[in-house]
Amino acid sequence: MENIGQFLPLILIFVVAYFFMIRPQIKRQKDEKKFTSELKKGDRIITKSGLHGKIVELNDKDFSCVIETMAGRLKFDRSAISLEMSRKLKAPEKK
Repeated sequence: MENIGQFLPLILIFVVAYFFMIRPQIKRQKDEKKFTSELKKGDRIITKSGLHGKIVELNDKDFSCVIETMAGRLKFDRSAISLEMSRKLKAPEKK
């Protein structure tokens, strides 16, 4: 029973690390995967590099999409689309 007391702080560190670091990261990955799988033509998006555009074509073979911007059409990997910034773009403005 004394040996368990020695390992208790170490066990607590792992539990805290799981709930504050690992679990939120797993949730974020699931949200991003769901977001990229639900993309459709006509969606307005922002890439992680800050490029604004509208999806005009989706390719399931190589998991890419063609985005129409003011400069023309560009092909991007779907993982390059920012979940947070695209949600902000779709959110209604509060007055």
